Amino acid sequence: MKIVRVEAIPFSIPYLKPLKFASGEVHAADHVLVRVHTDDGIVGVAEAPPRPFTYGETQQGIVAVIENVFAAQIVGLTLLQREVAHQRMSRTVGNPTAKSAIDMAIWDALGQTLGQSVSDLLGGYTDRMRVSHMLGFEEPQKMVAEAERMRSTYGITTFKVKVGRHPVSLDTAVVRALREHFGAEAELYVDGNRGWSPAESAAAMREMADLDLLFAEELCPADDVLGRRWLVAQTTVPSIADESATTPAEVTREILGGSATAVSIKTARTGFTVSQRVHHLAEGLGIEAVIGNQIDGQLGTACAVTFAAAYRLTSRRAGELSNFLDMSDDLLAEPLQIRDGHLRVPSGPGLGVAIDPDKLARYRTDGRAWSTTGPRGAEKTKRQEKHHDL
Repeated sequence: MKIVRVEAIPFSIPYLKPLKFASGEVHAADHVLVRVHTDDGIVGVAEAPPRPFTYGETQQGIVAVIENVFAAQIVGLTLLQREVAHQRMSRTVGNPTAKSAIDMAIWDALGQTLGQSVSDLLGGYTDRMRVSHMLGFEEPQKMVAEAERMRSTYGITTFKVKVGRHPVSLDTAVVRALREHFGAEAELYVDGNRGWSPAESAAAMREMADLDLLFAEELCPADDVLGRRWLVAQTTVPSIADESATTPAEVTREILGGSATAVSIKTARTGFTVSQRVHHLAEGLGIEAVIGNQIDGQLGTACAVTFAAAYRLTSRRAGELSNFLDMSDDLLAEPLQIRDGHLRVPSGPGLGVAIDPDKLARYRTDGRAWSTTGPRGAEKTKRQEKHHDL
């Protein structure tokens, strides 16, 4: 069970359409595949999705910090020394998704080694999750049409609506149109990605007071602690801390300080090890915890549903598990399937997923040949195809 190698492989898969929200816009999933190899021939995998406009990480930076810093700290440890791995990586400031991907790949390798599902190792509460779908900036009619397509095709009836534009009526009109279209059949909540001021946020929430919103997430700047505390006092809608609560310490500050009343857990940001701590803290504080999404691909989504389904608290609400539907392709050999509004935890040891070698060869952007051996695939070598040939 000793770790002998850590890989960071950049890849790029175009989105079917640009994803737009208050903190930025993305046109392709420029992510990093992380692989942890053991001396038993096991290969654990995870996905690191950089968000430079949120956490300051870039694809190139994730690859560099893993190859030049974290790999040397991890190689030689056993899969059981996850706390040692966490402590060593914590000495480096920032880089949350790079650290988290390594952590989750270690858990995947451990599950494979033991012949157990990671979700069962974490808690094993259920085998599926209700799915929430994110709706990005568009005209009301187009957003309603997308939501209706998600309901009719996948059975999804919970929608997270991106807000934060100016004037606020651009977004309140969208939420109202969604409520008028779906009535009480849909759960709706809003996410501002820090796009509004506290005063604008309060005005928007007053405009939407009759729309029965489930949550309001990070409407104003994450560093405006007093403004968010004031905003929480203006509304009865539970306020989710996301970018303002990326660590257990920040969760404690936000909740006890009155700047939020719920928390978003993103495994892409806190892996499995730190996400456990956030979950337990939320449970102890008696607050709701929802499963967020960092625009993960299918591998990242498999990690999210694996964690979410492991606990009663995180499985109570629909999780943000559908962003991969906006991608033109993916790396998994067996694609995830959303049916009747639910996503099942992949079956099998570890994360229960496998990387398709041909797709990895096609979408990787480092120009390197590759090979992999072990229980997840036969050895194979290919040259990367040029991106413009996709």
